[in-house]
Amino acid sequence: MNEESGKKELSRQEKGNDDRGWSLILHNDDHHTFDFVIGSLMEVLDHSAEQAEQCAFIAHTKGKCLVKKGHRDALLHQQGELARKGLVVSMKS
Repeated sequence: MNEESGKKELSRQEKGNDDRGWSLILHNDDHHTFDFVIGSLMEVLDHSAEQAEQCAFIAHTKGKCLVKKGHRDALLHQQGELARKGLVVSMKS
């Protein structure tokens, strides 16, 4: 391994440990209306109406949508809030 590839590998490892590299994912369900999902995303994630509508539509048509990226702890809190509303959400790093 040369020095340059070693630096790239270290950079990848550092990113893997980076607390900011988490994603909050909304999954489609057949129980909630578009208006409810849109309102929930606006309330909990501070999405604009347009952004929330797009996320709801993507989750509906594709099965899931990445709705926010950020720090693990902040996203865990928001995941909990959305889950309490009955939405299906997951996180991944």
